[in-house]
Amino acid sequence: MIQISWQAAMKLSITTLIFVALQACVSAPIKPDPAFAETRPQLAISPPISNGAIYQASRFAHSLFADERAHRVGDLLTVILTENTSSNKASNTSTKKENQITIPNPTVFGKQLPQFKSPYDLTLAQDLNSAQEFTGEGSSTQTNTLTGTISVTVAEVLVNGNLFVRGEKLLSLNQGDEFIRISGVVRQRDITPDNTVQSTQLANVRLAYGGSGALADANANGWMGRFFQSKWWPF
Repeated sequence: MIQISWQAAMKLSITTLIFVALQACVSAPIKPDPAFAETRPQLAISPPISNGAIYQASRFAHSLFADERAHRVGDLLTVILTENTSSNKASNTSTKKENQITIPNPTVFGKQLPQFKSPYDLTLAQDLNSAQEFTGEGSSTQTNTLTGTISVTVAEVLVNGNLFVRGEKLLSLNQGDEFIRISGVVRQRDITPDNTVQSTQLANVRLAYGGSGALADANANGWMGRFFQSKWWPF
């Protein structure tokens, strides 16, 4: 039977906890989001039986003169990402408050109460003073730029003809994974003849960009640093 001292057991427990903590810090691989999954085309209605004419609907699914821009559920559309945001905010607050209250020795029946003779010279007269002052200053500046392209599918054709599109792109690089997800509503008139549209022309846009892996972990603050910078840190 193998016997382990409590010192060795303590070291083993600490080592195990450190190993588990390090494993928890490693970012997990990015998985596809069902909310941005591609939409398959709707099943077409079976063409009528051949009537002996030269032209048959089953032979010509797409007309040579038809508009190739996305307009049906399942059609592809390329979104050109041209997002540029910039914000700047500054605040400065200063408050100051002073109070002074003086209560003289009270008078009863026309006579002022005598002062008690003691080593402390007790008296009912009071004089209170208080002062408060606060100064605060803060500023915030943020700039974001996102460029590129992503192909999406038409998930729904709205009653007014607008298209609800969505899609995602997952990139596996040598030092991690990256993803781009986008969804929104676009007007058919804003789609160019080459079947592209600017991301700034989408309404109700949900755009997400992020990544995981060694580079993302290196740019992220540790859990202890986040604790000291959170609202739970009292100092």
